Amino acid sequence: MQKISFFLWAKVASLTVLGLAMACAPTDRAKVLKLSHTHDVTHPVHEAVVYLAEQLNKKSGGKLTVKIFTGAQLGQEREAIELLQIGSLAMTKVSCSVMENFVPSYRALSFPYVFRDKAHQFKVLDGEIGEQLLLESEKYWLHGLCFYDAGSRSFYTKAKPIETPSDLVGMKIRVMKSNTAMNMVKALGGAPAPISYGELYTALQQGVVDGAENNSPSFLSSRHYEICKYYSIDEHTSVPDVLLISTVIWQTLDPQERQWLEEAVAESVVYQRARWAASEKVALETVQKAGVVINYPDKKAFAAQVAAMYERTKAEDPSLFRLISAIRAD
Repeated sequence: MQKISFFLWAKVASLTVLGLAMACAPTDRAKVLKLSHTHDVTHPVHEAVVYLAEQLNKKSGGKLTVKIFTGAQLGQEREAIELLQIGSLAMTKVSCSVMENFVPSYRALSFPYVFRDKAHQFKVLDGEIGEQLLLESEKYWLHGLCFYDAGSRSFYTKAKPIETPSDLVGMKIRVMKSNTAMNMVKALGGAPAPISYGELYTALQQGVVDGAENNSPSFLSSRHYEICKYYSIDEHTSVPDVLLISTVIWQTLDPQERQWLEEAVAESVVYQRARWAASEKVALETVQKAGVVINYPDKKAFAAQVAAMYERTKAEDPSLFRLISAIRAD
């Protein structure tokens, strides 16, 4: 998708009034921003948006509030983004891997081993590069508010642990619907399967795929550890989440309302990152007690295997390669 689709452009005009009513519903005393995400109520992201809603309510004296819809009640991540584009939903949290289908430059954040460590990642996301990415989504009717920590993604499998890239050869690995994620698994020797997250438990159970990749809190909350008894922490990607508000809705907020929201969002980032760090520790301890074998393969072998992705990008998409290079040099 190079910009908002023709269908969505046509819908913007016809559904704006309806969208405003649905996404930013005014009451006698407040504007209510409807926010959707795909997680359950125990997830650190949900805790963060609850905290955001509490802080926004306090700052605005109840004039601007957030109503949260969990567990993909209003659609999966791609659907939620499309609802934002036409103003039928105010806010959503999505993975940056999904965002790359709407804003091409977000692909840079999904490249394997693009960040040296957590400190480097936060420096990039909280700095000039992160700010540019948040602003770039404006032309796609999406206003970026902040980045949340989503940890690092690693492989979990049913039959055996992943010790080296060669262990992935012949294995079907579920990935998000992201070209970058699919190319990464191919580079490592596996066969990528972009299955919907909601269908993954059954797909693992029935042997449609041999494994998947995700962060430890999601591995726990999804209960995939009940089927996959090997978690190999290679930390191949550290794809953040992004919190978005519809540009249609953003434009209806006055300067004071925008300030309240931005302050609440900034405070929720600090809260979310602390909660995420705590949840990772709990998740690993919990799945290990449930019989999951955790191993730590040598990351250098995996990084070397995907180096060709960088060289291919340099030749095929110089502007994206410059952004990736800027991130790595930051």
